[in-house]
Amino acid sequence: MNKTLEAKNLRLGEVLTEMERVVVAFSGGVDSALVLKRAQEELGEENVLAVVVASELFRKEEFEGAVQLAESMGVRVYKTEIKELENPNIVANTPDSWYHSKKMLYSRLNELAQELGYACVLDGMIMDDLNDFRPGLKARTEAGVRSVLQEVELYKHEVRELANALNVPVWDKPASCSLASRIPYGVSLTKKKIEQVNEAELFLAKLGFPQTRVRHHENVARIEVTPSQIGEMIEKREQIQMKLTSLGFTYVSIDLQGYRTGSMNEELPATILEQASNH
Repeated sequence: MNKTLEAKNLRLGEVLTEMERVVVAFSGGVDSALVLKRAQEELGEENVLAVVVASELFRKEEFEGAVQLAESMGVRVYKTEIKELENPNIVANTPDSWYHSKKMLYSRLNELAQELGYACVLDGMIMDDLNDFRPGLKARTEAGVRSVLQEVELYKHEVRELANALNVPVWDKPASCSLASRIPYGVSLTKKKIEQVNEAELFLAKLGFPQTRVRHHENVARIEVTPSQIGEMIEKREQIQMKLTSLGFTYVSIDLQGYRTGSMNEELPATILEQASNH
């Protein structure tokens, strides 16, 4: 570990020590896992609560995996849920919907912290999130939630390096995000569309494509896969076509640009992105 990362880790410990008792919004990804690990080290297991939130817009496997991971780390776990598809501002699926989704999440976390006697709510936002479209940042600030990894200026590559050094088992886990991100803005979210995307991506993962996104364009499934695997996917096209049409898609395509996060944001004008980010 280089001196810069050592200094950031030391500062992270100092920030956490000031908090006494904390709730960690725990997704099971490397960012929140690092927050949980360091909070556990600095504050002791009795002063740290991992809250794992079940959401209609995330895979149940992600929820179950997060619960198992937190328990394996020896931290107290609290399971709860939010019903995002009951919120019309989220169902509308506008760029602003991400703000409302995070607002619902942070409200629930703050309620729990107050009810159970914890001083602070922490999330896993990192410096990289400041360079992407993140309307949820505004909701986080409004809710008074602390992004301690941002506070000490940790970037994703540093988070992974530090997590590896601290023996956090998910240090190299690929990033995941809401299944709603697979559906174009302006197209209303439904449980059926979310399930179509989920089942398609789980099938592709089992077929040997763990890093994929299935973008839902009504009757068209646009698959993003790492460029090195495009050829392999074409070879398995008949299998893929058969499965995805059975899920309700008429056409199945492969995006030649390959896998990338946030591709649905590419169609948004800069002015809309700016307005939503500053909500």
